[in-house]
Amino acid sequence: QVQLVESGGGLAQAGGSLRLSCAASGRFFAMNAVGWYRQAPGKQRELVAAITSGGSTSFADSVKGRFTISRDNAKNTVYLQMNSLKPEDADVYYCKAEGRDYTTSGGQDFEVWGQGTLVTVSS
Repeated sequence: QVQLVESGGGLAQAGGSLRLSCAASGRFFAMNAVGWYRQAPGKQRELVAAITSGGSTSFADSVKGRFTISRDNAKNTVYLQMNSLKPEDADVYYCKAEGRDYTTSGGQDFEVWGQGTLVTVSS
């Protein structure tokens, strides 16, 4: 079973930076597309950034030019570098990974979420 663990959240000042990590663990799997989402209380979860297995990236308009997403396939980890943080970036951030779990014969597609990490931005 593939699991995700996010880390790196915390308190930053407006204009500051944080780097979030999303580490996947499991026995035999291939992680394909990974997305970072954020959710404020009472609001829908929104996609912030995504990266494919080939390294193609996409971003929400609200974070373009400020956030970057990258992956280290050897470590099964995806990073979200957040620069020029704004108070409106404060949310709980989640990562979601899609891929193939080869633990069972023939393999099985998976989609998993991490537990979330809180980002707070002070103005």
